[in-house]
Amino acid sequence: MADLAQWIEGARPRTLPAAFAPVAAGSGAAAFIGSFRLGAALLALMVALALQVGVNYANDYSDGIRGTDSDRVGPLRLVGSGLAAPAAVRRAAVAALLVAAAAGAILSALTSWWLLLVGGAALIAAWAYTGTARPYGYRGLGELLVFVFFGLVAVCGTTYVQAGRITGISVLAGVGVGALACAILVANNLRDTSTDRAAGKRTLAVRLGDTRTRWLYVSLHLLALLVLAAVATQTVLVLLALLAAPLQIR
Repeated sequence: MADLAQWIEGARPRTLPAAFAPVAAGSGAAAFIGSFRLGAALLALMVALALQVGVNYANDYSDGIRGTDSDRVGPLRLVGSGLAAPAAVRRAAVAALLVAAAAGAILSALTSWWLLLVGGAALIAAWAYTGTARPYGYRGLGELLVFVFFGLVAVCGTTYVQAGRITGISVLAGVGVGALACAILVANNLRDTSTDRAAGKRTLAVRLGDTRTRWLYVSLHLLALLVLAAVATQTVLVLLALLAAPLQIR
């Protein structure tokens, strides 16, 4: 059975910056109008991190029981490798999603009831990525939902729970962060194209093919840089993000 280190690896901690980034961007947008609230920001971060871990475990569970992870490269798969029972990984996914739901409920109680609807939609999207009879992640829709929930919703939601409103900068930041989150998924799906095709998964990378997927990856990074330039007209501090440009070029 999996030990603690393997459970941590199975949570895919390398994906957590993708959950931290929208909260940081949304908090920055709130701070720009003098409305930064540490407590709300930390709760939003808890939602984002728990949701990301929940998605990762749910993906491990769902792909594992379908047998689509058997020959997969990349991060450790608990179910696919036989290190953990499917039921145990499912419980881990549910536990993480419940943590996200609890933190989201607190934020809703402190701000607006309709955030419960947004949170509910996020939880459904998290599980439905690979966990339903017809998972949207197998039909090339993963990137779209990642853009919406890990970009626009996460950034604008973080700004809203602190400032009580959504700003133009938060929307722009949501587009930029969403583009980069999509780029991560595009890269992962490009890596897994051969195994996904063999398993019958019609991811966007499988649908587009190698060359067009690579162009999509480049385009998403260019979109993020264009957003950065647009936001820089309001505050030059965002140009600090250019420190990451060498990594994008690499």
